[in-house]
Amino acid sequence: MAVSIKAIKGTKDTLPNESYKIQYIEQAALSTAQTYGFHEMRTPVFEYTELFDRSVGETTDVVQKEMYTFNDKGERSITLRPEGTAGAVRAFLEHGLFNEPLPQKICYLTSCYRYEKPQAGRLREFHQFGIECFGSASPLADSEVIALAKSYFDFLGIEELALEINSIGCPECRKKYSEALKAYFESRKGELCETCLSRLDRNPMRILDCKSPVCSEIAEGAPVVLDFICDDCREHFEKLKTYLEALGIEYTVNPRIVRGLDYYTRTVFEFVSKAEKTKGLVLCGGGRYDGLVEELGGASTPACGLAIGLERLLIVMEESGVSFPEAPACNLSIVTAGEKAILEALRISADLRAQGYNINIDTFGRSIKAQMKYANKIGSEYTVVLGDNELESGVAKLKCMADGTETEVSLADFDTEFERTVINKTVADFGDFDINALLGAQ
Repeated sequence: MAVSIKAIKGTKDTLPNESYKIQYIEQAALSTAQTYGFHEMRTPVFEYTELFDRSVGETTDVVQKEMYTFNDKGERSITLRPEGTAGAVRAFLEHGLFNEPLPQKICYLTSCYRYEKPQAGRLREFHQFGIECFGSASPLADSEVIALAKSYFDFLGIEELALEINSIGCPECRKKYSEALKAYFESRKGELCETCLSRLDRNPMRILDCKSPVCSEIAEGAPVVLDFICDDCREHFEKLKTYLEALGIEYTVNPRIVRGLDYYTRTVFEFVSKAEKTKGLVLCGGGRYDGLVEELGGASTPACGLAIGLERLLIVMEESGVSFPEAPACNLSIVTAGEKAILEALRISADLRAQGYNINIDTFGRSIKAQMKYANKIGSEYTVVLGDNELESGVAKLKCMADGTETEVSLADFDTEFERTVINKTVADFGDFDINALLGAQ
């Protein structure tokens, strides 16, 4: 009996007809980060569970409900990373990056895992682009992180986005806020879900992040954190707004943003889609986490960062009609007849691939007619047929598949003549320029 094997619920295959889009947005992310001085880091897909318990927060939905946690063969509790910051901080400490010049600015493309109800833009295995800036307490660092995200979205052509910012204060001023929240939610205690009841004494701020419709409605009337922040936190927030205005970045203050992870302090922000089909979808979230490095055993080190969900980003781009570069085309299909022709095709293909061209050679032993049909199906820009006549004369006909025109080319200098033909075609399509300047003196 055949075994039926399918992808696990909440996971998604990225097929070749879509992977080039993912590659495009990933390469654009790393390129944008580089212009701001951020460099890539890669961390393991799993960590000791304690890392996430201590950093993300035991009262968060992520830790309480969503982590993929298991015991390995050594009976150690292991968790698939639910987010990227904790692992980045662990690596920052373990490898002594705090001894390097500060700020340390790192970025990453990573997969994350959370057990939650799959829906559009929210999978159980999802991917993020993240950046972390370790060492600067200045709101200028916050503004740079936000500006990086804005630059990235601008490059991709995403226009209908709203930046929402807030300050949730430092641990000291949040104590008063927590007391006010506790008093408010105590008055509605009988209406809260079981999870929020458990949070009431330990961390009432997490109730604001509850996804239950009833708790969310109750939270709408809760005290606002901006009414409780201290003078230092308020000054930090006001300077951030000044810097964003200097950068020409529009924003809205949303006092209800708290983010879903416990390590945040002071600045928190989100980029939210305003497009009709994806309205309200959060593409990017981030903020400051000044106490996390110390919480994980390091010296007191201010830090800030962000994460962008790539699946959500792709959805917004497609739904908004944002254009992608075309998928890489097959530049040339070499159609062969006979063993000698195959050997010549291998030589030519090696030369052209070394120059970066996408070359197709038949590996099925098809007829010439079938090879031409396949070349057309895969969108080959050019084809060339190699048979006994071509090998004897040393000349073949290069066919442009778009208009059917043919050009005679020398097999001995095929790579050069192929390139010249491609450029000549470009000249015809887009106007005159000096071909010899591109090719160099021949």
